[in-house]
Amino acid sequence: MSKDIINSGEHSLIVHQRRDPQVSADRTFFIDASNQNLTAIPLEILALKELEELHLENNQIEEIPQDIQRLKNLQVLYLNKNNLTGLCPELGALSSLEGLDLSYNPFLPSFPHVISSLRALRELRLYQTDLRELPVGICKNLHHLELLGLARNHLKSLPKEVVNQTKLREIYLKQNELEVFPQELCVLCNLEVIDVDENRIHAIPEEIGHLTELQKLYAAHNRLPSLPESLCKCSKMAVLDVSHNLLHCIPHSLAGLTQMTEIGLSGNRLEKVPRLVCRWALHLLYLRDTGLWALRRSFKRLGSLRFLDLSQNHLDHCPVQICALKNLEFLALDDNKIGQVLPSEFGSLSKLKILGLTGNEFSYFPEEIFSLESLEKLYIGQDQGSKLTCVPEHIVKLQSLRELYIENNHLEYLPDALGSMPNLEVLDCRHNLLKQLPDAIIQAQALKELLLEDNLLTHLPEDLDHLVSLRVLTLRNNPMEEPPIEVCAEGNEAIWNYLKENRNKKILSTKIQAWWRGMMVRKGLGKFEELVKVRKKGKISPKDKKGKKAAKGKPGKGNKK
Repeated sequence: MSKDIINSGEHSLIVHQRRDPQVSADRTFFIDASNQNLTAIPLEILALKELEELHLENNQIEEIPQDIQRLKNLQVLYLNKNNLTGLCPELGALSSLEGLDLSYNPFLPSFPHVISSLRALRELRLYQTDLRELPVGICKNLHHLELLGLARNHLKSLPKEVVNQTKLREIYLKQNELEVFPQELCVLCNLEVIDVDENRIHAIPEEIGHLTELQKLYAAHNRLPSLPESLCKCSKMAVLDVSHNLLHCIPHSLAGLTQMTEIGLSGNRLEKVPRLVCRWALHLLYLRDTGLWALRRSFKRLGSLRFLDLSQNHLDHCPVQICALKNLEFLALDDNKIGQVLPSEFGSLSKLKILGLTGNEFSYFPEEIFSLESLEKLYIGQDQGSKLTCVPEHIVKLQSLRELYIENNHLEYLPDALGSMPNLEVLDCRHNLLKQLPDAIIQAQALKELLLEDNLLTHLPEDLDHLVSLRVLTLRNNPMEEPPIEVCAEGNEAIWNYLKENRNKKILSTKIQAWWRGMMVRKGLGKFEELVKVRKKGKISPKDKKGKKAAKGKPGKGNKK
């Protein structure tokens, strides 16, 4: 789902943050000391009594000093990804603290009573802290919590006292050991986001219909055979992810959820697109591996769709309904059985930026793609099915293209046109039959990654090092001669040095040759080409012959008649 593509809500802040350091009259309000390999909190920070927000995440801090209590105005404290094994009692004296992140620390079970003292907390994140149960004290004492992050722990249930969290708006329980949906959540009427992805939940209770403020429900990778009809009462629902469950259909009553913009149904045995899906004004639709053979005619009504995943299905052609989705920016048709040409209307997808066609049965490169002027990423590697044997020169029409993936084909050469694509940054040609690269490739000055593993290359273009932006060049499993295999194994710098040395040798050779020619001409020995020609035939030059004839006609000095 999009929460894996865009920043997840579990890491967004409700507490107001000031991201830039703020100093007023020598008073510091914000400090970012993250990623500094700190083993302790610097004393200088603990002396900043006006400090309101402190970032210490991703360090090696092992304990919190007692002097933390001096930061009376602290509102936001990030200590995630450190080596904390406990909390000092003085931390509980921070009465202004509203946001606390202690995730990814190897805590001992003794820390809950300290957290329970922070009565002003509105956001508490305890991801991957080896929790076996949610401390009851947190549920009883923290009455202002709006966000509670408990993902990646070992929770099998929630305490009944969680019903006290009446202000809770977001709860994250992903990757725990829940087998039953926590029914206590169904009385928290202010809940807007529930994430129970990757648990073992068999059913969602009908009482979920009481959550009339619910906007996002993530329940992917569970064992749900069906969804409750009462879900239709969650009238503000905009995002529903039930991918990778045991669903065969979704309740018709959900058609009343008019605010829906995103739904994930991937990995369920649907076999058909649910009819009601075509009634929503969706922006993102995930139908990967759902057993589809075709799309409904009404699919073309999804005019607001921006993201569509139809990969790993049984489509033997590209459905023409897709061509009506004028706002589409991402289209995945990978790992189907598409072997026919794409629809002629395919070029009408004028906003398409990312297209996935990997693992289909194209017998030749689909030229309908060349009308997609906004395309930035194209995936057409054929790791299964038919193999492409060439890429047409017309690919130059894709002037916006930044990444081209054509791996696992039978390409013997690449088009010169690649050198005329000013935005191309990634070119993946691994596992083909390439024998050489076009010299024009050095004109692709934006190129950053050139992946050439497992081909038949013996030589590189002598000016390849002119690609000044190139950072990644892979040449493994090629019978390289120039540069030799041992040079290629040393990496880019060694390859560039080799190419430069070779080029300098050629320049020097040319200069010597030019000097030699000039010298021959200046000595009156004829043109250099003529001398070479005569020498090859084993004859003397015309000027030498003339000299010998003259010698015969004149008596030499000292000769007597």
